[in-house]
Amino acid sequence: MVRKIASVVLAAVAAFAVGVPVAEAGDRTCRGTLGAITVDDNLLVPRGATCVLNGTDVQGNILVRAGARLTATDVSVDGNVQAKRSALVVVRGGSTVHGDVQVFDGGAARVVRSSVDGNIQFEDNDDRLAALRNTVGGDVQAFQNTGGVVIRGNRIDGNLQCKGNRPRPTGGDNRVDGNKEDQCARL
Repeated sequence: MVRKIASVVLAAVAAFAVGVPVAEAGDRTCRGTLGAITVDDNLLVPRGATCVLNGTDVQGNILVRAGARLTATDVSVDGNVQAKRSALVVVRGGSTVHGDVQVFDGGAARVVRSSVDGNIQFEDNDDRLAALRNTVGGDVQAFQNTGGVVIRGNRIDGNLQCKGNRPRPTGGDNRVDGNKEDQCARL
């Protein structure tokens, strides 16, 4: 038994030394629905999975993998919501994200009636994107998206920045404390 434990510890130390990611004990994988529970660390939505969160408190980041779908309603996230090559990301209904909402190289995404302390970033996505009626502590950025972007009714403490989107973003009625730039200059 002692040899087995020593072998596991030695393997973990060796993996860490060469930069191989080691799974965190507190991370939780979501496939299906989670209600009003607390996740003590990161929440992972694995490749191709669907995760529905209702009133969930995540004390780390939410990580959405390739082809995965996340619908988060009335959630609290201490970190970021990060999606790369995801099929769908929805953050809505009074949700609070204390970091950023970042959706890159994916499909559709909507952030609706939520509070984001950091930035909302949409980049290189190929389906419909929307930022509607949010309070944002940082910037709202939409770059190089091809499925259409709607940005409407947000209170943005930073800048509203849009470049290289086809079609051009639509929307309006955004209160921006910083600058409205490029394709979003009139929104």
